[in-house]
Amino acid sequence: MYTDHVIDTLNDIIQNCKDGELGFKACAEHAESPALQKLFGARAMECREAARELQAIVYAEAGDPPTGGTAAGAMHRGWVKLKAALSANDDKAMLEECERGEDRALARYREALEEDLPTEVRSLLERQRLGAQRNHDQVRTLRDQARAAAHN
Repeated sequence: MYTDHVIDTLNDIIQNCKDGELGFKACAEHAESPALQKLFGARAMECREAARELQAIVYAEAGDPPTGGTAAGAMHRGWVKLKAALSANDDKAMLEECERGEDRALARYREALEEDLPTEVRSLLERQRLGAQRNHDQVRTLRDQARAAAHN
């Protein structure tokens, strides 16, 4: 059985994943490019699956996992909607916001991985962190391309 500290850490990352899911969905709704809409939709599903993996562990430990994101995540999604309205659904703006969200997600994974965690939990979180890093890097590359195109 895991300690309350481990369950709390998992619950924090579940909220992180839910923030990612909802953030990518918001960006998909406001992206102009069908390719970006598809990409953001796929990333939202990956975040949802990551949350489900962690929720299953918390349930198995008789814990009560969160089903939603954080207040900070909700504020970020509100900002995404405002920025989309002000920038006429500019794909570059959506990429910038997705990258900003992934920066926060990676920081939360790094913080969690600094904790004293059971090996199987650490392995799962590290695998998820690597997925978030791949998402971040892909979004950053696309953002850089969008910035370069905007300057041409």
